[in-house]
Amino acid sequence: MDPMGLTSTDPLTDLLNGVRTSGAVFNQSSLTGSWAARFEDGSPLALAVLVRGSAWITPQGGDPVRIGSGDVAVLCGGAPYVIADDPDTEPDVVILPGGRCTTPEGEELVGPRVPDAGVRDTEGPDGTLLLNGVYTLDSGTPGRLLAALPPLAVIEADVGVCPVGPAIFEEITREEPGQQILLDRALDLMLITALRAWFTRPGAQVPAWYRACSDPVVGPALRMLQADPAHPWTLPALAAKTGVSRANLARRFTALVGQPPMTYLRERRLALAADLLREPDATLAVVADRVGFANAFAFSAAFKREHGISPSEYRVRETRAAT
Repeated sequence: MDPMGLTSTDPLTDLLNGVRTSGAVFNQSSLTGSWAARFEDGSPLALAVLVRGSAWITPQGGDPVRIGSGDVAVLCGGAPYVIADDPDTEPDVVILPGGRCTTPEGEELVGPRVPDAGVRDTEGPDGTLLLNGVYTLDSGTPGRLLAALPPLAVIEADVGVCPVGPAIFEEITREEPGQQILLDRALDLMLITALRAWFTRPGAQVPAWYRACSDPVVGPALRMLQADPAHPWTLPALAAKTGVSRANLARRFTALVGQPPMTYLRERRLALAADLLREPDATLAVVADRVGFANAFAFSAAFKREHGISPSEYRVRETRAAT
């Protein structure tokens, strides 16, 4: 398989491919009594894992949701949310971008980013042990993932098991060489495991295109586009491969996926290109060829229409964000 996942035909793999954080931040907090924190860090994806105890998460504009020991909550979209011992507890700390901490009145706080962070009373039976992970994403493939998720998705312990155990929790707190890559990959693993459980649970509400993969006509067409996006696909060629007329394929594909086949292909190519641009040695001509554009000029024009900046500007921005 291509290391960039260009030949994936599994819809969930296709959805999660390219989601790789850089600069992940974890906070481990041992909490007792009355506590609450408001998160306004703007992270497009964040994770909250209840290692022990229980808590309530209230997304902005939403109802409080209780999470218990072993549950994993995925917060999507960057809107503020509150994690507390009780829905009625007022936050006494606000978490801002860059790890800044203030009081609700805006007074700067020096110290841990969440209440009692770093106090690891992990043996106390009455406390709540909470692990928070903040994700950093770009506007490439992850955009499809963000669109597929609700503001708050809770994966209960009996549905999906968190793959990160006590040993990793201890590693997260150690300032040793290679720690950042460990944090990045631990957060990736936690996210992928949680979302696999979320999308495959009984009664899951999945995106239209995800359901379309099981359609006898649209499913094969989707898999061909996903497996070889660089192929010079046309609607007539795709229809011939699926054994239906062009009109039938276009109508059925649009109804189930939400966009025509060639629009889906163009967006997939540009999403994969955004991921490939993170490779410093990949020239625009190489990226264009790998995702199916005729040349670097055509690729650059399409990329700028989609993202609002040129591929070169995008690469510079992502390189700076990763350092």
